[in-house]
Amino acid sequence: MSGEIINLRKARKARKRQDKDARAAENRIVFGRTKAERTVVKAENERAQRRIDAHLRGSDVDNDAGATDREDPDTDR
Repeated sequence: MSGEIINLRKARKARKRQDKDARAAENRIVFGRTKAERTVVKAENERAQRRIDAHLRGSDVDNDAGATDREDPDTDR
């Protein structure tokens, strides 16, 4: 009926080691790139963001630009 006896200290240290290894693997991916690779990825991300922004409907950028060019019809009265 009783389960396997585990040492909590060893289990806690093993889990901490696994977390540390996982974080190190993530950091190798993020920081382990050359400057040229980072530049290419940054350019691709910016291009994708501009494309998404261009397809937005009723974005604030379009509304603000159009509103400043028009005259207010109530000012002529």
